[in-house]
Amino acid sequence: MGLTEEIRAACARVAERARQVRIVESAIEPYARSLSPWSPPAPDLKPGAPDEARAAYSLQLNTINFGSGWFPTLRKPPGLSGFRTVEAALRRRGPWTAEELEELDAPEVASTMGQDPGHELMALFARALRELGAHVAAEHGGSFLALARSGEGSAVALAERLGRLPMWRDVSPYDGEPVPFFKRAQIAAADLDLQGLAPVRDLAALTIFADNLVPHVLRLDSVLELDAELQARIEREELIEHDSPAEVEIRACALHAVELIVAAHGSTTATAVDYLLWNRGAGARYKRVPRHRARTTAY
Repeated sequence: MGLTEEIRAACARVAERARQVRIVESAIEPYARSLSPWSPPAPDLKPGAPDEARAAYSLQLNTINFGSGWFPTLRKPPGLSGFRTVEAALRRRGPWTAEELEELDAPEVASTMGQDPGHELMALFARALRELGAHVAAEHGGSFLALARSGEGSAVALAERLGRLPMWRDVSPYDGEPVPFFKRAQIAAADLDLQGLAPVRDLAALTIFADNLVPHVLRLDSVLELDAELQARIEREELIEHDSPAEVEIRACALHAVELIVAAHGSTTATAVDYLLWNRGAGARYKRVPRHRARTTAY
């Protein structure tokens, strides 16, 4: 069984057993009919930038595409979310070389991001970027483009390669069994395809990029239901512990719900639905209501 098949099977298993989150089965078909999925441009550098720099930027951005549990504590420019703040800061600076990444520390990351150097997330970003730099230097001759194309036309193969790095490992326990998600590894492969840097033949094999925004949109759109206590905790903006049963159920049920939506729609993919719902989540209706927050390097 390949990586994404394992993800689908595990999340279906969680959805069947879930105690605090429920998929509203009757909502799936009408919701699928209401969607017009699309593929937006991936985060990228300005037109004309060298492909090596574009690949470096994309991979480095997804290396630190986590921290939503800390985002309320970041300094954010007006109108920018936590992710958009990080994205804009890295674009302004430009990507580091692999050799520079190997020496990177939290103060330099914080200076780049306009954050307090003592912020816990800056140390985690630095650690993840150092790991990436060491891997690219040792395995790909210092070339991010070589890593981007190492899947040889397969998004799943590239996600599997990235997922072997310790900071990219995104597997949670549930009822004594592993539940893989690999959110960042999958979105990194999808972004490189959207950029045209590493086109893939199997984009449809990817699942959604399970985070805390797509489940939030599905909840407000009445596709997911949470039990009253869990919903109250989220609305009080309490942190939900990473790897707790509730957090795993939220992510897994959202992923399985999108699989059901894709099957009901008949002509879309999980990635296209993810893009649509993630961007929908930037709307005022969704931003007014707290979403679940967990402090983790997974998302």
